[in-house]
Amino acid sequence: MPSCVRPDRLISTRQYARLVDRWVVEIGLDPATYKTHSMRRTKATLSYRRTGNLRAIQFLLGHTKLASTVRYLGIEVEDALALAEQTEI
Repeated sequence: MPSCVRPDRLISTRQYARLVDRWVVEIGLDPATYKTHSMRRTKATLSYRRTGNLRAIQFLLGHTKLASTVRYLGIEVEDALALAEQTEI
């Protein structure tokens, strides 16, 4: 995300976390519940449930191993394999 002060530079991870905290408070939610990582994981989980496309989620998360994505999403390997087998190519 570009910096507001210096558009040619990116903001730090900490600055981004502070922005998210502020946005969460502004809309009336508990900032202890909504953090950058939990929102990243929630988006990945919802995308996986909606599409069943484990490879796409792996790519979006930047994981090199499919097993890492399976663990990250908290799904069973058997469920992931069953979904993969439903996709014909």
